[in-house]
Amino acid sequence: MLGRVDYEATVDAMRGFSEQRDEATPDEVWLCEHAPVYTQGLAGQAGHVLNPRGIPVVPTNRGGQVTYHGPGQVVAYPLVDLKRLGIYVKEYVYRLSTA
Repeated sequence: MLGRVDYEATVDAMRGFSEQRDEATPDEVWLCEHAPVYTQGLAGQAGHVLNPRGIPVVPTNRGGQVTYHGPGQVVAYPLVDLKRLGIYVKEYVYRLSTA
């Protein structure tokens, strides 16, 4: 468990982990919580957050609209080499939801 960490710093660290890994790098799951932050996915629009009340709204390259993350909410980030598993994202999500 990483504890409470900054959202953007965590995304940067995950990107660095993924860029440096090779075929022998084991998959990891990072568990953490974030200070209050809204993440705005690719389907999100500025009008989806009506009153952020000083909470940062961070655009992301992930799917979805707007998600709130905050203290006490544990977030799991699986850093999995799907290519090594021979599957695509939809198959991975299906496997997670039916496990």
